Amino acid sequence: MPSTTAQNFEQVTYSSPNLAQVRSAAKVIIGDAVATRTLTAKESGATILLDAAAVTYTLPTPSIGMFFEFRTTVASTAGKVVTNLSTEFLLGALSIQTIATVTPAGFAANGTTIRSINTNGTTTGGLVGDKFTVTAISATQWLVEGILIGSGTLATPFLTS
Repeated sequence: MPSTTAQNFEQVTYSSPNLAQVRSAAKVIIGDAVATRTLTAKESGATILLDAAAVTYTLPTPSIGMFFEFRTTVASTAGKVVTNLSTEFLLGALSIQTIATVTPAGFAANGTTIRSINTNGTTTGGLVGDKFTVTAISATQWLVEGILIGSGTLATPFLTS
């Protein structure tokens, strides 16, 4: 199965000066249920499917404005999104909600030591429906924002490696 699915959508154009041009577009979806994959700068803007129980995605070196959206489609036992180099960090926050009581908890990445988001399908999120985005805001930092779904006593999904 290919790791990238691109769709071709037709463009509809109206030539009258009072009518607008309408163009359909679709996002690139990356998901091939592999154990490890390194994303590239050219894939910026794609939706990345966390579609295997154990999967690691490595981000490319950040270039300001680059972004990736992640969606969990298979419950995780060892999901990971990690920066490319030990000098690149995550900044921002993720909220985790439990499936039983909808009790939220928030966890933050400090932008100076945190390098990865790790989910386990329970306390650190990783259940179907998770969604988060990472956006490059400098040459060394990715801004993280999103919501994870977990169970039990919630714990931080952020680690230094």
